[in-house]
This record gives sequence, structure tokens and C-alpha cells, in this order.
Amino acid sequence: MGWEVTRTVRVRLDVPDDRKSDLHATNSKFQYCANRTAEWAWRYPDKECITSKNEAEDAIYDDLREEIDYLHANLVQKAIKRATNDIDNCVDRLAEGENTSKPEYDTFSIVYDKRAATYYRDKVSLATVNGRVECEYDLPDDPESTPHGAYLLNEDYSFATSTVHYDTETDEFYLHAAMEREIDASSPEKAEDSRVLGVDCNVDDHIAVTSTGAFAGNADYFNHKRREFEKRRASLQQTGTRSAHLTYQRIGDRFGRWSEDYLHRCSKELVAEAKRHDCTHIAFEDLEQIRERISDGKKFQQWAFRALQEQVAYKADEHGIVVETVEPSYTSQQCSRCGCTLKENRDEQRFACLDCSYSANADYNAAKNVARKLALKLQRGQKSLTGGAFCQYALKSGVMTVNATEVASDTPVSTERESTDKPTSSVVGS
Repeated sequence: MGWEVTRTVRVRLDVPDDRKSDLHATNSKFQYCANRTAEWAWRYPDKECITSKNEAEDAIYDDLREEIDYLHANLVQKAIKRATNDIDNCVDRLAEGENTSKPEYDTFSIVYDKRAATYYRDKVSLATVNGRVECEYDLPDDPESTPHGAYLLNEDYSFATSTVHYDTETDEFYLHAAMEREIDASSPEKAEDSRVLGVDCNVDDHIAVTSTGAFAGNADYFNHKRREFEKRRASLQQTGTRSAHLTYQRIGDRFGRWSEDYLHRCSKELVAEAKRHDCTHIAFEDLEQIRERISDGKKFQQWAFRALQEQVAYKADEHGIVVETVEPSYTSQQCSRCGCTLKENRDEQRFACLDCSYSANADYNAAKNVARKLALKLQRGQKSLTGGAFCQYALKSGVMTVNATEVASDTPVSTERESTDKPTSSVVGS
């Protein structure tokens, strides 16, 4: 059986100065098509939203082609597809009782497949509203040990649908090149060695802690900002004056915008940590039962957990890193060193195993358990338990390799069932 393995490589484009405006104009028309599609397809709450790309194309493609001069037909189709896919995701959120709104597009992001772009190993030719523009890649002097050498320049990989982005701070254009390779294997996990970064998300203290001992965000500060914002809005509502009402409307969902930016920074840290440790996967706990697990219904993680995971997944995909979830049972009570699982092992932010006396930050211990669960899941996905690729999870002091002969079920795994290439005495809390 063949499996498609996809890796995304970010490469700077050397765009001729006199052609940069053509790319900006192309993006404006591309985003216009996406916004027009969203306006047409978004019917909530009166009717069902349209999520079918074919239905949207049948209804508005011809109109868009008339309204948009010189935009490549394939780019119009890609804009329609982007909007209907996003609305489909919104419908899923609404079905889960979450608040969402019509997608809006105002950033620089153009989707190119092989009909609107011609990809080479050293350059790309892009369709614009003013003909084609040829852009050379800005490659490292020694690309062999970089993602550019491993995927972009690797003849085993072929170009798939990719995106062009623009960095306003540096005035640079980037191609997020999606590189595909078909591998004859029983599962994609067996095709290449897997290394997992585990992430434990929290209501208090830090927002997220990784299995490598990295701490991202401040949950206490996040909650403080939310409470202060809610107090201000409540005060304005109680005042009842026209001035207060106008101020209430003006500030709108300012906290929502602030929190999105804050979680954006946290997600960047987590993806950077995964890249730093050469991880192929990032593991989170499954969010399905999050509302039942958090007693205080106003705690921000009721929605921030999902928002953080979605932002991580979006950014990780650009680097070819897969984000998956695992069943969350006992991750906070189980000792990541010996497997002893007792409620008494955890005392607020401190974990102290009553069996082997291992002591560490409780969230760091939980993050290692989350990572191990996904490593076990990936290992079990291989065709044979006695062979295949390595499945590892990243620690601060090295990596832990899951022994393929001892993972028939996801039961507590002791150190005798695992091997590591470095001693783990220097991990957080040891």
C-alpha cells in the first residue's frame, strides 16, 4: 500500500522589484474572491451554510470571473475552495456549541497548484494579474542538513499545492512549498522514524508545558486579563449612559483579539520547540471532555485549549509536523519514570511518585506521559511489533525510544521497557 508523506518547506522568494506590485494585486483579487464566496455561502443563523465547493463554483464562478480582470481561473477556484473549506470548519464548531462567525480574508496568502504555478528545484513561475513572474529561491549556502535539502531539493519529493505569503515587517515573499512523496509502507508512521513532543495544557500557572521542559505562556496572567476585561464591560453596562454604551460597542471583543494574539505567540513557541528537537509529531490531550474536566466553567481553557491547538496545528503543518491528540486519562497521576499511577502522586504543581520517589514539576511529568502515549500509538500502527521505524518522544535531556516488543497495549510503561540515548538526570525537577 502506498502512503503520501507531505513535508512543507518555507523558502524566501527573490521577487524582481518591478513585479512585487503584481503579486500584491493578485493577492487582493484572490482575497476578494474568497470574501465574495464567504458572503454568498454563509447563511447562519437563518439557513444552512453552503460548504460544497462544486455548488459554490456553479453559483458564483462565472460572476467572479467577470468581476475580476486577469486573475487566473485556477486561482479563482482555489479562493472558492478556501472559503467553503473554512465555512465547513465553522459549521463543525457551531455543531459543537461554539461561537464563530463568517470567515473574512485580509492577509496575504495565495494558493497555487501546478496549473497556476510551475515549480522547479531552484525557482518558481507564478501566475499573476500581469502575466507570469519568475522567482528564484533564496537557498542556504549548505542546504544538505536543512529542510531545503531534505525535501525541496530531494528528487524523491514532488511539488504539491503550495501557498505564497508576504512578510510585511521584512517586505519579503515566501513560498510554503508542500513536498509530497509516496512510500510503500503499511502505515505512514512506519515509513519514517517518529519523534513526539508532548504538550500538557493548563488552567493555572503556565498555559502549556512540553515534554522537553519548555514552558509557554502565563495562564494566571491570561485569566487576570479576562477578568479585568469582563469587569470593565459589566461596569459600562450598568452605567447605562449613551457614552458608556458607545464605549461598550467600541471596545467590542477587544479581549478576544488580545487573547488570539497571545495564543499565537504561545503556539509559535511550541512549534519552535518541536523543530528544535527534530520532532515529527506534537501530541495534545483530547479535548472532547474538556468541559466536564474543568469545574469552573469560566476558566479560559474551555475555549483556549482548542484555539491553541488549532493555531499550533496550522503553524506545524507549514513545517511538516503532524499534530495529534491522545486519550487524557491519568496523565497527571502517572509517574513518567516508573508508571506508578496514584492520585496521591500529584500535589498541585508538584509531582512526587510514591513508588520510585521521582519528583518533578507536575505539568512536565504529564507532558512526558502525553508524548509517550502518542509514541506508543504510532508504534502500534506499524505492521510488525518486532521491526520498523523508531518511535521516540523528546525529553529535555534527550529522547526516549519506545521498545516495539513491549507495546501491545497502552499500559503504564516502566523504564525497563524503554531505552534512551542520553541519561535523564538533568530533566526539570530531577
